[in-house]
Amino acid sequence: MKREKAYVDSRRQQIFDILTKNPEIKADELAELLGVSVVTIRRDLRVLEEERKIKRFYGGAAVTDKKEAQMDEVTLYRDLIARYAATLVESRDTIFINTSRNALELIKYVHAENVTVITNNGKAINHDKASGVNIILTGGELRYPKEAMVGDFAVRNLQNIFARKTFVGCSGISAKTGMTTEIINEVNINQLMIDPATQEVYILADHTKIGKNSSFTSCGIEKVQHLITDELASEEELEKLRACGVQIHIVRKSDFWK
Repeated sequence: MKREKAYVDSRRQQIFDILTKNPEIKADELAELLGVSVVTIRRDLRVLEEERKIKRFYGGAAVTDKKEAQMDEVTLYRDLIARYAATLVESRDTIFINTSRNALELIKYVHAENVTVITNNGKAINHDKASGVNIILTGGELRYPKEAMVGDFAVRNLQNIFARKTFVGCSGISAKTGMTTEIINEVNINQLMIDPATQEVYILADHTKIGKNSSFTSCGIEKVQHLITDELASEEELEKLRACGVQIHIVRKSDFWK
């Protein structure tokens, strides 16, 4: 099984390399070059497109612009992180979600039933969500452009709510400074969501945020139980976090696309 996967991965890398050098090549020509069927090539091209490495067109494909590809790769990993986080939500859970776009994404992937989401993210109102998810907003002063609900009203409401799990995003996370944000008004809200009364706290952070420090600390690293990140995160930084007792969950493209 591993050998077969290695062969498929190698073939897809060959396709990508060929397209990089010869963007005009067609699917049937790729099939002939690699000694496989056109159906197999089309399947490989679809996977490469899902990985944001190429863009398909009728009869062939082209490599995505490098800058665009890098941005798309981060977007892809954030989506995979949200998908993974959604699998950790169980029926009848009450969960906290902060203003993180990444954390909010998980509500459309939840398969559990009777899940209550408490959030200060105003965008939750119009966001796609699974049928088993119910949204309760904290209320508070609405701050744009994030549509964050902050201030004393939001804080007082959160002080009276106890969630089973917390899923929060951040601007950066490191062993030295813990979880940090760029927005001072969100610090108190984040701190309440990461309160010790919460049974499980998950930080969602793609590889661009690992080892990074932003302006304001929402919580020290000793309060972070779980970190969900992706396979491109610095192993050196992850080891530092593990040494602090953080359990690391790593999402990989191969876990979602075979």
